Amino acid sequence: MKKLMVGIWLGAGLMSIPPVLATSAETYRQQGLSYREQERYPEAIAALKQAVAIEPTNLSGKVLLGWTQHKAKQNAAAAETLLQALQLNPFNVQTLNALGIVYLVEGRLTAAIAAHTWAAILQPTNEIPAYNLSLAFERVKQYNFAIATAKTAARLEPTNPHPFVALAIAHWGNGERALAQQVYREALSVDPRYSDAGFLNYLDEAGFSQDQIGRSQTVLQSLR
Repeated sequence: MKKLMVGIWLGAGLMSIPPVLATSAETYRQQGLSYREQERYPEAIAALKQAVAIEPTNLSGKVLLGWTQHKAKQNAAAAETLLQALQLNPFNVQTLNALGIVYLVEGRLTAAIAAHTWAAILQPTNEIPAYNLSLAFERVKQYNFAIATAKTAARLEPTNPHPFVALAIAHWGNGERALAQQVYREALSVDPRYSDAGFLNYLDEAGFSQDQIGRSQTVLQSLR
């Protein structure tokens, strides 16, 4: 049967078996992950798209592609891919986490809040939606919600300084400067590197907007 199939393809003018027949979806996914680890995003995305083409209903394959597009700063494409994944299973927390982060980075704050709220309802012990909800609520000046969700994130992940910094800027925005300073010192106890204002610029990789990084630096400076 294999020889017959090869003969059919060769007879159609093709010199070899099409890649989608020669390589499995899992192989493409592994290739994509390998490229992503090397930050070779165009190759990673191409491989993961092949995997999705072979297995269009594979949920993890779509999430992998969407998250890789996000890491490549292709957020519009990432949102489209992750929405397709959500249609496959609207109760998948991993998809909701990824989609909410993409919306947050894009500044689509209402959509980010919706996605992360649904994820938090589905999995209350998941620190990711709590943390990102705090950042989103802080940006829309809903400080009480920002404080509550940041506290949840800090309780769920006490060894991560990011929820403490998020909580600090939420208190600061709410006019509670002493509490902001107290919480920021907790972040420093977790990771002393956050005593360097320049180091805070890396918070953009943790979902902070540039304005929020500036507010974090303001809280830090107030400690001196």
